[in-house]
Amino acid sequence: MADGDGLMSVDYEVYGKVQGVFFRKYTQGEAKRLGLVGWVQNTSHGTVQGQIQGPTARVRELQEWLKKIGSPQSRISRAEFSNEKTIEALEHKEFQIVK
Repeated sequence: MADGDGLMSVDYEVYGKVQGVFFRKYTQGEAKRLGLVGWVQNTSHGTVQGQIQGPTARVRELQEWLKKIGSPQSRISRAEFSNEKTIEALEHKEFQIVK
């Protein structure tokens, strides 16, 4: 399988000024635009974390967006990705903002 085929899942955490700047709403919008599923939430230590699932090429696009773009008022210092794996089927129905 070439990179870009098949489904993958990856967890993420984004650091910087990412709370109080509509980061979760913009992340949800970008994920939906790319046809991805998963979730996003604020953490108690000022970061945003979540999980992305979908076609590998699209997941890679959202990873780049999380590293470099974010919401208009955000200032991303770094994004970390973990638990990257190939999956047989999506484990979420949509991309949700978790409160």
